[in-house]
Amino acid sequence: MPSNTVPRITVENIGRVGLITLNEPERRNALSLELNEQLIRAMDSLEANSDIGAVVLTGSGRAFCAGADLSQLGASKREGLLRIYEGFLRVASSPLPTVAAVNGAAVGAGMNLALACDLRIAGASARFDTRFLDLGIHPGGGHTWMFRNIAGQQATMAAVLFGQVLDASEAERVGLVWKSVEDDELINTAVTCAARAADAPSELTRRVKRTIQDVASIQSHEDAVQRELKDQVWSMDQPAFAESLAALQKRISSESN
Repeated sequence: MPSNTVPRITVENIGRVGLITLNEPERRNALSLELNEQLIRAMDSLEANSDIGAVVLTGSGRAFCAGADLSQLGASKREGLLRIYEGFLRVASSPLPTVAAVNGAAVGAGMNLALACDLRIAGASARFDTRFLDLGIHPGGGHTWMFRNIAGQQATMAAVLFGQVLDASEAERVGLVWKSVEDDELINTAVTCAARAADAPSELTRRVKRTIQDVASIQSHEDAVQRELKDQVWSMDQPAFAESLAALQKRISSESN
């Protein structure tokens, strides 16, 4: 049986939210080439499905993702590393809104998988452990860039250079995660959050996501106004805006009578 037929992940559609679960708890959901391949296929499938408007990514068992399977590097370390990166880079490039529901340890490249998502929600058991220096290896896959962009330089230095492992509450305090919840509330919280984006018009959410990414490189308010203007005008020409405006005007009219 070809290795890529082994179900290393599961995909469940919950309303308009696609829930992807890394499903190798005995390996603590470590990123193997086979798991990456299935993750990429799952993202391709969800993005092609017009009924899906957002993605939640989580892990089975006690870990979110314990890092990369470095035994698969092969003869060329450079090429081997690039292949390991493919899974979380595919998540990072998705036009769909993505939420990481971090249910346990997120280590090294497994932390990259969480960082690649647009939003992170942590269960009480979550632990964020970069661990690169402990292994005698330099961070990779854009780890320091993602971490710093999300949580700032000091939090990145504390975790990556000084080896501080962040639990759920500390990760929330430094801004690495949006919020922390009890473990048994994690998936419901993440799916409910994702559904708010998923239920909006698909093209609108994709454009808003691109804008938020683009403004990171904009230096002035004036330039930000111009960046948003074209897409805002586009949105006002869409049926969803006309319907919402009509409903608002009807409600205002009924309340004033």
